[in-house]
Amino acid sequence: MIKLFRIDDRLIHGQVVVGWGQPLNIAFIVLVDDGVRASPWEQDLYRMGVPPEIEVIFASIAEAAARLEIWDKDARAGIVLAPDVATLGALAENCHRVTRVNIGGIHHRPGRTERLRFVYLSDTEVDQLRRLAARGIEVTAQDVPTARAVPLTEFT
Repeated sequence: MIKLFRIDDRLIHGQVVVGWGQPLNIAFIVLVDDGVRASPWEQDLYRMGVPPEIEVIFASIAEAAARLEIWDKDARAGIVLAPDVATLGALAENCHRVTRVNIGGIHHRPGRTERLRFVYLSDTEVDQLRRLAARGIEVTAQDVPTARAVPLTEFT
């Protein structure tokens, strides 16, 4: 069962594995990124940050869209992790199983402005998130589970 759809440009790191993984009792992480899916050495790097009892699955957007129903029916708890708004937006467009999106960390780069201390977004990304929300998808920003989930309307 997918417990969390998260956007975090750092992908797999301690905050995801420990901060979210332990409270949600996750057994698998699906990392959705076309580039990482095509790069065995990047996959090896990300696997190093995950304990052996947690399965790591690398998927392209198309593969994830095709397999999301299977992962959601899995008795084990899982996280779907995407590096950016565009990737999770593309997944959500192709699959009605995405009902909530957690923004965990989108860092500064040219063209983005600070929306929260851990969320920097371009105008295009804001528009993409608003389109998700208009489709009934709950979009919140929350870096760790103990923090308050900030609704999209409060940071865009």
